[in-house]
Amino acid sequence: MTFMDFREEHDSLGSVAVPADAWHGAQTQRSAEHFIIGGGRFPDDFIASIARIKKHAAAVNGEFGLISADAADAIGKAAEAVIAGELSDAFILDIFQSGSGTNTHMNVNEVIATRANEMLTGEKHTRSPVHPNDHVNRCQSSNDVFPSAIRITASLRIVNRLVPSLEDLRQALFRKASEFSRIRKIGRTHLQDAVIMTLGDEFSGYARQVELSMNRLEGIQQRLLELPLGGTAVGNGVGAHADFAPRVIAKLSKETGIAFREAADHFEAQACRDTEVEAMGIMKTIAVSVSKIANDIRWLASGPRCGIGEINLPPVVPGSSIMPGKVNPVICEAVIQAAAQVAGNDAAVTHGGTGGYFEINLMQPLIAANLLSSIGYLSESTSLLSEKCVRGITANEKTCTGNVKRSLALATGLVPHIGYDRAAGIAHKAYELDISIEEAALREKIMDPEALKKALYGDDPR
Repeated sequence: MTFMDFREEHDSLGSVAVPADAWHGAQTQRSAEHFIIGGGRFPDDFIASIARIKKHAAAVNGEFGLISADAADAIGKAAEAVIAGELSDAFILDIFQSGSGTNTHMNVNEVIATRANEMLTGEKHTRSPVHPNDHVNRCQSSNDVFPSAIRITASLRIVNRLVPSLEDLRQALFRKASEFSRIRKIGRTHLQDAVIMTLGDEFSGYARQVELSMNRLEGIQQRLLELPLGGTAVGNGVGAHADFAPRVIAKLSKETGIAFREAADHFEAQACRDTEVEAMGIMKTIAVSVSKIANDIRWLASGPRCGIGEINLPPVVPGSSIMPGKVNPVICEAVIQAAAQVAGNDAAVTHGGTGGYFEINLMQPLIAANLLSSIGYLSESTSLLSEKCVRGITANEKTCTGNVKRSLALATGLVPHIGYDRAAGIAHKAYELDISIEEAALREKIMDPEALKKALYGDDPR
């Protein structure tokens, strides 16, 4: 670039050369030069949440007469452009930055101010006539906007993405539980044969796990609805109109369809991120549940000829670069990896939660990035598990029935009739002779053959 390809912008530290076509200003430019760690960027919907706050803040400040009607209108339109993703390339800062998120917050303020000024003057200027601090940030602080944006984005992701994905998975598992309700199989404990159950029983347990995951989300959703807006720097609202927060939050609620409310105590809402730590813990719990389901499913489908092989998974992609015809449970494997990442994110967010010092938490970008990505991972992985795996599962009833007849655990049904010790002896004999429990019991002539079948197999002697 030549000198003519830059424009001069100013902040409290002096002048800065900014690329002439850039939407950001001096403070963002300085931040971009200093914060270069992982190259990660905040997701578009998080930036959009900050822009939503700015749009409604401008409208309310215009109503109060705190900024001009022209400035309020231009800020609102510029914010709408950000929400629509039209300026997504303008948000250039690394996730790892100021612990309050001030740098990204100011990035948004500057982009909106620059776009508003272009609409008003025809030229890109960051500070006049619309100023990023005096107008776009009126009645606000990074310390109440950034945590509010975390909660707005998390709530929208949970309501619009995670809950529907979990519900789809729950329904898919429930349908399989019903479909497989009469297919008898051997249960397994300690990876060893246990007593008879149905394949439907197994899948009903998975469906209930997902249902409980959804129940866990209900409680945290209520706490995420409390927004710190209006507390400004430390929670006492210095510099904000007394009615600013309720008016802005009402507009946010109307736009999103989610009933956000002002924090019951602004000092708590700004000084700590306990609710986000709790939310992340719930994401970890959901990840553990989904991982268990995916892991069980891939084991039940192991084989196809030399494994458990009680169910079949829909083929997705070839599984081997060397073994022709091999098809692996890749959907389950992808889901398990995503769940492991969520568990790792929980450790980061837990540590981030300890970053609260006096009136502010100083690990908010870390918390935001890991919580939001975890909600995304779970939304996408549960949807994948449902659509590409569970819906296409079929049962190998012949294998299930054969395993039942071969299992030594059938000796459990003999205990009420001949006692534990004698039943154990029959199990040992069946193992030694490589015969079934039924054959071993018949050799011992412990009871009538029909009574024996009922003792071993219940009312369904198949």
